[in-house]
Amino acid sequence: MSAQLKLETQGHIAVVTMSNPPANTWTRDTLVGLKHLVQELNSDKSIYALVITGEGEKFFSAGADLNVFASGDKGVAADMSRVFGEAFETLSSFRGVSISAINGYAMGGGLEVALACDIRIAEEQAQMALPEAKVGLLPCAGGTQNLAWLVGEGWAKRMILCGERLTAAKALEIGLVEEVVAKGEGLSAALALAEKVAEQSPVAVTACKTLIQKGRTGTIDSALPLERELFVTLFDTQDQKEGVNAFLEKRKANWVNG
Repeated sequence: MSAQLKLETQGHIAVVTMSNPPANTWTRDTLVGLKHLVQELNSDKSIYALVITGEGEKFFSAGADLNVFASGDKGVAADMSRVFGEAFETLSSFRGVSISAINGYAMGGGLEVALACDIRIAEEQAQMALPEAKVGLLPCAGGTQNLAWLVGEGWAKRMILCGERLTAAKALEIGLVEEVVAKGEGLSAALALAEKVAEQSPVAVTACKTLIQKGRTGTIDSALPLERELFVTLFDTQDQKEGVNAFLEKRKANWVNG
């Protein structure tokens, strides 16, 4: 894993901190590192949730370092866009719940990594934008698709085509983030939410997440039969039996993620 990604585990929660001062920009190494890190967490049955945040008080992440693209080399552009896409798509497919604690500026690829998460919590001073068109580029790591899915086509066009930067309050108003907290409280709020995930059956959470995200690419006609199919499949798991019996016996469930 890249030295610019710090991993800490707290019980069933993995906390990933982007650490590339001064602006926590993404590099090829950190993007590859993020992809591999999420893949490793996917295979760790003890991890139910992932929280990602930025180091320091000013930046969540300012996205890509534009020096990488200064030469105009198309080969570099193709490689970096692929690596960006693979990293954030792997994050989006994380089997547990991913939460971004946006503790400052989230710009370009810095906002796109938050968009790849399931839930976004922003501190009140945070600002968010996808300003790539201002420098002759476009959001290539899911931004055009994930933003439009979350906030609708109109606001996606305002942010991407008009370069509009949003405050945390406006982001909450339009549904870009799910919660706004005081400065310095983003990580603790994300951890508190992640703790709630541990109360859910991990295998049930994975199945539910699969179904919710299927709506982006499929039709409701194809999703409804799959919903019933996955419901029945859960009866092959230990967690299903444990969850139902724990409820009936009025005790806390002991999940095994299987």
